[in-house]
Amino acid sequence: MRARRLIAAVSVAALGVLSLAACGKSSPDVAAYVGDRTYPVDRVDAVYDDAQAKYAEAVRQSATQAGATPAPDQLRSTVTRQDVVNLLVSIDLGKRVVAEQGLQVPDQVTPEQLAQQLQMPPQAEYAKLWGEWADISRVLSQKLPPADLSDDAVMAVYHAIEKAGGIQSGMSVAQVRQLFGEGGFVRSASALSAALEAEADKVDVSVNPRYRPLGVPSWVNKGQELVFYALPYIDASGPVTDVSTPEPVDAPAEQSTGPVAP
Repeated sequence: MRARRLIAAVSVAALGVLSLAACGKSSPDVAAYVGDRTYPVDRVDAVYDDAQAKYAEAVRQSATQAGATPAPDQLRSTVTRQDVVNLLVSIDLGKRVVAEQGLQVPDQVTPEQLAQQLQMPPQAEYAKLWGEWADISRVLSQKLPPADLSDDAVMAVYHAIEKAGGIQSGMSVAQVRQLFGEGGFVRSASALSAALEAEADKVDVSVNPRYRPLGVPSWVNKGQELVFYALPYIDASGPVTDVSTPEPVDAPAEQSTGPVAP
């Protein structure tokens, strides 16, 4: 597979520009190929539709109890298909890294624990996937050597959180460094991004252009709440189009706001 290397925003990793067409992996019905595993678009749609349906039902029940009628826009969760693909691929790659390092992943984080912060009923498969990923990412974050706290790493995390609407825009490097303090979560997020990127290269990952940039689902504490963001590790640019249903390379991807890990 042909891959063009870019200088990574996170200094410890490179963002792999992976070509579906060059690998012969270009089906418009596939969201991503991870090694010998295929994630169909139908699978992504099923998780997304289930999340939206269960969220809408929860909102209706809450409104009924309060004697109110929710507006149509209140019945839509902020979850996107991009969020779903980020989770599916990251869980797959994370499991591979865990297995290679001989690590054990205890089942500690439940969908019920994440439901309020995710704003998603725990019965939704999306919440269950988040619980699985939270356990994997926690173990890897504890075991992986922390990344350097370079300006590039700091600003990559800052811009990912900024994109998710979780932080003030237009801040300088000095301001971000002051806000992030010792930046432990930056080191962990950067190291995890680097590990998944390296594994993606190893097992030959191809991502449909519609779901780029692919990001590591991440979260950071902001007072009493969590801000969810996605730290990119497979880039959106490159000579990749879907031969059956071509899309412009610069077509904007759905915005994602995924959970974060401190």
